[in-house]
Amino acid sequence: MANYTAQDVKALRERSGAGMMDCKSALDEADGNLDKAMEVLRLKGLKGVTKREGRTTSNGLIVARVNGGTGYLIELACETDFVAKAAKFIELADKVADAIAAAGATTLEAALAADLGGKSVQDAINDEAAIMGEKVELRKVGSLKDAAVDAYMHRTSKDLPPQVGVLVAYSGSDAETAHDVAVHIAAFSPSVLKREDVDADVVATERRIAEETARNEGKPEAALSKIVEGRVTGFFKENVLLEQDFAKDTKQTVSKVLENAGVTVSGFLRFRVGA
Repeated sequence: MANYTAQDVKALRERSGAGMMDCKSALDEADGNLDKAMEVLRLKGLKGVTKREGRTTSNGLIVARVNGGTGYLIELACETDFVAKAAKFIELADKVADAIAAAGATTLEAALAADLGGKSVQDAINDEAAIMGEKVELRKVGSLKDAAVDAYMHRTSKDLPPQVGVLVAYSGSDAETAHDVAVHIAAFSPSVLKREDVDADVVATERRIAEETARNEGKPEAALSKIVEGRVTGFFKENVLLEQDFAKDTKQTVSKVLENAGVTVSGFLRFRVGA
């Protein structure tokens, strides 16, 4: 008879983030000793690293760190929502974010090499992934600097950690408006800050499609130019932050709201798990 209880299995799951059957197997092998079971999970997990390399990490969470005028945003990915909401995984994500911010890492390569308790972030992730029994990877890292940076984390499900994260770099004293814009970005996912940031080839393609569509609809030749420009403007309003209608007051654009508040946004980042 196994020398452990259901409570032991639960405790090991919470401590390790591993699945129920893996925890039961580890406790069997460790004769019910939790510490030894953790070691069993780690050793078995390390042996399975190569097998996990090709797996898909479609779950995970977003974490932000802001220190005055510098902000960092990371996506730590895993395979299942079970691991994504596990305390062990959330704790790992927090430690990784702290290490990246402490190192001032602004690229994925620099972030993976940052120090985390005497080992690299990459090695720390590998060690914890071995226990969890899943592929875990630091998928995205971003950073912004300005006079101030605001962060907003959004939960798409109450049962999961934040799946969407936004940083807004800005100057000006109205922090509330800056935060409202961060919330807006989370909801409306603009791709660029201003019209000039849109790639010229993308604009040309949109203009060509708008013209072809208008012709196929039988629009009069004399009206084509105005129709095309109207549709291209619509494309900008959908994708350019400053030209979007503000979420809290759709009668104003984001640009107008920022102008009235005396806030200038220099950049933003928006991460969504799996995107």
